Amino acid sequence: MGAHWWVRPAGLLLGALADAVIGDPRRGHPVAGFGRVAAAVESRCYADRRAAGVLYTGLLVGGAAALGVLAERVTARRPLAGVACTALATWAVLGGSSLAGHGSALARELTAGDLPAARTRLPALCGRDPAALDAAGMARAGTESMAENTSDAVVAPLLWGAVAGVPGLLAYRAVNTLDAMVGYRSARYRRFGWAAARLDDVANLGPARVSALLVAALAPAVGGSPRAALGAWRRDGAAHPSPNAGPVEAAAAGALGVTLGGRTVYPHGVEERPRLGTGPAPAPADLARAARLSRLVGAAAAVLAAGLTAAIARTAAARRRAAAPARVVAGVSG
Repeated sequence: MGAHWWVRPAGLLLGALADAVIGDPRRGHPVAGFGRVAAAVESRCYADRRAAGVLYTGLLVGGAAALGVLAERVTARRPLAGVACTALATWAVLGGSSLAGHGSALARELTAGDLPAARTRLPALCGRDPAALDAAGMARAGTESMAENTSDAVVAPLLWGAVAGVPGLLAYRAVNTLDAMVGYRSARYRRFGWAAARLDDVANLGPARVSALLVAALAPAVGGSPRAALGAWRRDGAAHPSPNAGPVEAAAAGALGVTLGGRTVYPHGVEERPRLGTGPAPAPADLARAARLSRLVGAAAAVLAAGLTAAIARTAAARRRAAAPARVVAGVSG
């Protein structure tokens, strides 16, 4: 970035602001478009083998990263265009506003006792079967989804954008979308979806733990305790079958003072999840608190990502300046 170290952090902040103010586009969402492309590619290259899944995942993630590289090269000599490009990519891949909006609306519907509306809304938050859930089950499902997806849909893309720019934003969203499409342990995807699921695990190792730390730090804003959040993470996080959902869901359980986990019904089968936290089961009011916490964590992550990328760029520039005299001396002595 050189002298234009501010391009990436400014773009990340503007994109996060656009997501908070505008939300997702009503039509023609880029992630939905990627999903259609991924489905078309799957129809052509599906086979019940890991090798086919590796090819499928590599082709789509590599294509998304290449598009990001091309976009940055086209705007490299025009700082304002670079800011706009990064902001547009950030806005396209973030899902924080939509996530918190659905969580808040689900909490209102459950509070009002409108279970049909709540069941209609739940698939926008998670992949569980709403017909199998009562009000308490939907409150728990929504709260768990708020925690996990705040990491996946907000914190992780921002951090990948900080360290890898537009290619990082697009590639991460491709990885996470493919995991949501084929990363299930169903008969069809157990082998084919293996690569997407494992790549998503790797891509979220750092962001999930940053998310858990932010949840703990911001717990007082929703009436919670940082100590309780960190304690639940330390005590319960590793019991979760997902290496990344565990820390954020456990931290959220501690921050909200509730217990998460238990019998979980998916279209592909039933899973018995470990108990996270020590409080009562979440009520609709706790789901509303989780939505507020999600918004706060997203805002904090945007600031953190902007600060991180600014620090990376300025450190790189300082190293280049320090190396310049050495190159000059070497040239003279040669």
